[in-house]
Amino acid sequence: MTSTETTLSGTLDARPAAGDRRRWFALAIVMTAAFMDLVDVTIVNIAIPSIQRDAGASVSQIQWITAGYALAFAAGLVTGGRLGDIHGRKRLFLVGIGGFTLASALCGFAANPEMLVASRILQGAMAALMVPQVLSIVHATFPAHERGKVFGLFGAVVGLGAVSGPLLGALLTEWNLFGLEWRPIFLINLPVGIAGLLLGSRFITESKAPKALKLDLVGVALVVVGLLMLLYPLTRGRELGWPLWGYLCMAGAVVVFGALVAYERRKTARDGSPLIELSLFRVKSFAAGIAVQTVFGVGLGIFFLVWTLYMQIGLGWSPLRAGLTGVPFSLAVSTAAGLSVQQLVPRFGRRVLQAGALLMAAGVLLYLWEAERYGMAISSWQMALPLVVMGVGMGLIVAPLTDAVLSEVPREHAGSASGLINTVQQMGNALGLGLVSVVFFGVVGDDLGPAQVGPAFVDAFQHALGWVAAVMVVIFLLMFALPRRPAQHIEGASEALVVEEREPQPVG
Repeated sequence: MTSTETTLSGTLDARPAAGDRRRWFALAIVMTAAFMDLVDVTIVNIAIPSIQRDAGASVSQIQWITAGYALAFAAGLVTGGRLGDIHGRKRLFLVGIGGFTLASALCGFAANPEMLVASRILQGAMAALMVPQVLSIVHATFPAHERGKVFGLFGAVVGLGAVSGPLLGALLTEWNLFGLEWRPIFLINLPVGIAGLLLGSRFITESKAPKALKLDLVGVALVVVGLLMLLYPLTRGRELGWPLWGYLCMAGAVVVFGALVAYERRKTARDGSPLIELSLFRVKSFAAGIAVQTVFGVGLGIFFLVWTLYMQIGLGWSPLRAGLTGVPFSLAVSTAAGLSVQQLVPRFGRRVLQAGALLMAAGVLLYLWEAERYGMAISSWQMALPLVVMGVGMGLIVAPLTDAVLSEVPREHAGSASGLINTVQQMGNALGLGLVSVVFFGVVGDDLGPAQVGPAFVDAFQHALGWVAAVMVVIFLLMFALPRRPAQHIEGASEALVVEEREPQPVG
């Protein structure tokens, strides 16, 4: 793979002078694009019940509206990063933001659920072209002494996206602008995307990697086929009565992943540019960290979808009330994430992440207890405590986890390792969304009368919470394989992020 140092040298010549104000316009443009992607992920969840009612989407279509985006995003990240290295980060960013805007328009004007699902998959694929270029462009545009400030701004954008996405989605759905129901959650991207496309073509400086790796399209195809063979039967199986072909398809996914490993080994020996750097899995802490990221993604994928369905369909709350109920969670995540990186992890190391997993499990169990005790009469303020506990736990995990996983990885493989970390979490998320049909809708039952829907969704939510709590316990145990002091290998979290986004080597 292309080394970090080689890539750095390839971008220095293209960097604007320190006094060039254009670089700050470029920063604003790529940050806006990153914010648009972050918001789009969270804004859709809150509108899912409205989409189901208005568009008549089935259970599996609801899952694919979210899982399709995550799958396309994860599978396309490596290709997007490599294409940026080869053909230019500015060019790929503009293609990505233009395609993302077009896909948003197709989502907003979707005539039926099938078109919406297809448009969401396209949107995820375009995000995979756009997102890997963001921090690469920042690195190519700003000198080293300014990057600390820039990455601080990026962290603020990430936090703002997490908090504002659900609220914005709730408001747009609640307002029903021009009688468009849920459609404005996608159409709002149009003016932002068009402005980013026009301004980006003027203010962003082009940069490339001098020795970019070749695209491993066969590897990407095997990953996508394997995941589809696993996810499609999971999402459709319950509706179709769990046919034999579904089990055969899921078993075939294991064969495909085995073929992927064999092909990647041959690819490494042939030209040294595999999709997945298999040698990384010989590092115990990295292999355990990848398992943590995958399982963590599964847990989050299950929770966030069933939580929205529980509040809006089970309890009958409005999108706005559901969005506001989630504010304490988002604020707790942001606060704990800052504390964990700056103060707690340097002192206590791995124990901070393990405490986060236990706190999330405790918050989920507290939520489960309250849901059972109060039933349909539960209020938003009663949910605040378990949501804050869960949010603090999640914040203790998400911010320092990448450094913990990378801390024993050889420096020359940092880009490849970082990319794989990001990708497997997205794939875990897609798998979790697929499992919703088993752990949630499998409990709801069919042919419910109007009076039975609410109690059935409340019971299913409690059942799903039990699964999420079990996932957090598994994560806690896996974390024993992480190094005790995780943040010493990499010089700074911002550098790790640059490597990750500039060279998203493995699947993302």
